[in-house]
Amino acid sequence: MKKQGSVLIIDDNEDFLEAIRLLLIVCFEKVVVSKNPNLIPRLLEERDYEVVLLDMNFARDQTSGNEGFFWMRKILDSAPNTSVVLITAFSEVELAVRAIKDGATDFIEKSWDEKKIFSTIISASKISLAKVEISRIKSKKDHLAEQLFDSHKIYRGKSPAIVTIYDMVSKVAKTDANTLILGENGTGKEVIAHEIHYQSDRKQEVFVSVNVSAIPETLFESELFGYTKGAFTDAKKDKAGKFEIAHGGTLFLDEIGDLDLNLQSKLLSAIQNKEVCRLGSHKNIPLDVRFICATNRPLYQLADEGQFREDLLYRINSFVIEIPPLRERQKDILPLAKFFLDKFASKYGKQELRLKEDAAGKILKHPWKGNIRELSSVIEKAVILADQPTIGANALFLGSTMRTHQQSFDTFDLAENEKRIIVKALERFKGNISETAKNLGINRVTLYNKMKKYGI
Repeated sequence: MKKQGSVLIIDDNEDFLEAIRLLLIVCFEKVVVSKNPNLIPRLLEERDYEVVLLDMNFARDQTSGNEGFFWMRKILDSAPNTSVVLITAFSEVELAVRAIKDGATDFIEKSWDEKKIFSTIISASKISLAKVEISRIKSKKDHLAEQLFDSHKIYRGKSPAIVTIYDMVSKVAKTDANTLILGENGTGKEVIAHEIHYQSDRKQEVFVSVNVSAIPETLFESELFGYTKGAFTDAKKDKAGKFEIAHGGTLFLDEIGDLDLNLQSKLLSAIQNKEVCRLGSHKNIPLDVRFICATNRPLYQLADEGQFREDLLYRINSFVIEIPPLRERQKDILPLAKFFLDKFASKYGKQELRLKEDAAGKILKHPWKGNIRELSSVIEKAVILADQPTIGANALFLGSTMRTHQQSFDTFDLAENEKRIIVKALERFKGNISETAKNLGINRVTLYNKMKKYGI
C-alpha cells in the first residue's frame, strides 16, 4: 500500500501510543504521537493531519470526557477538515456518541481490535480528504462566480435615467420577485439581469440564460423541462432541462415577447406551479428558481391584442424595469465609448488608445438605434483596425453610412447583400424577430444564426 497522509495520536498511555503507531505506520507517511494534549496547538501548526486520534480523558481518575471535548473543539476550530477519532474505554461509549454529535468523526475502544482500529482510521482519513476536495471545489466555484461577475461588469453610467434603474436593481435584488425587463435591442437587458442575480442571495448559485424564441417549438419542452431516457428516439439518457439546472439560482428568459401562444401556456404552468415534469416522466420536480424575463416588445399592448397571455404577463411582472435607450443617456455615451475602447484595446493587445475630438463629436451626434450593442461593435471594429495611438472620426464606421447605401447593391457578394437585407428587415419591423423571420421566409432560429454570423 502506498503511504500517504499524516496521523496525530494523543493519549497518556505510552504502550498504547507505541502499539498504534506501529500499526498505522505501514500506510501513513507520518504518524506523530504525544502524551501531552497541551502540545496539540503547536503540532497542528507544524503540519496538516488527516486524522487526530484523541483520548477522552487524560487526568487520573477522570471519566467525564471534558478534556476530550475541550481539545476536540480546539482541533476542529483550527483544522475543520481534519477527522477527529476519539479513543475511549468501554464505559465511555455514551460520551463518544455525544462527541460525534458535536463534530467527531468516529471512535475506537481501547479493547484493541486491530482490524476495527485500522478500518476506522482509514475511513476517517478518506473523509478528511473528501472534506478538503469539497473545500477546493467550493473555492473554485466562488472564484468562477467572481470571474463571471467581473466579466459582466460594465460602465453603469451617471445619467439620471440609469442611476434610477440601478437603484431599482439594488432593491428588487434583495427579493425573489419575478422581474420583467423592457427595453430596445442592445440596451443591456441581460446585463441588468446579471446585476440582479449578483446582488441577490442567490449570487453563489447558477445564472442560466435562455433565449426562448430561438428554441424550435418541437424542442421547447425537452430543452426547458428536460427528458428521461427513451422519451423519444434520440433520448439515450436522462437529461435535466434549463429549469432544473437553474434550481437554487436565477433563470433568465430572454425575448419572451416572441414566444408563440401555445408555448406561453407551458411556460406559465412551470412558473406558476414552481415545478416541471420531464418528457417521458410522470414525476413532478419541485423548483426553487428566481425568474427574470426580458423583451423589446410592447407586452401590455400584445396582451390587449390577445397575442400574449395576460395570466403569464402577471406572473412575470411582479416588478418591471424599463431600460432607457442610449440616446436618452447623453451623459453616458462618451464614458461608455471610453470603457469599450479600453476593453478592446486590452483584448487585442493594442497600445493605449484614445479618441480624437472629431471622433468624440461624431459619436455624440449619432442616434445609436442599436444602443450600447451598436456602440460596442463600432468601437471594437475601430480598435481592430487602429494602427495609430489615436482614433479619428474616419475610423468610426457608423450604421448610418450603411443605411444610406442600403438600396445600392454595388456588389454581387451574396453574404454582404444578405446581411443588408436582414438589417433592413429588422429596421422595418422594429426589431421584432418573429415578424422579421416571417417576412424573410425563414424561421427564428435561422434568423438568429444569421444575425450571429454577420454580427448584427
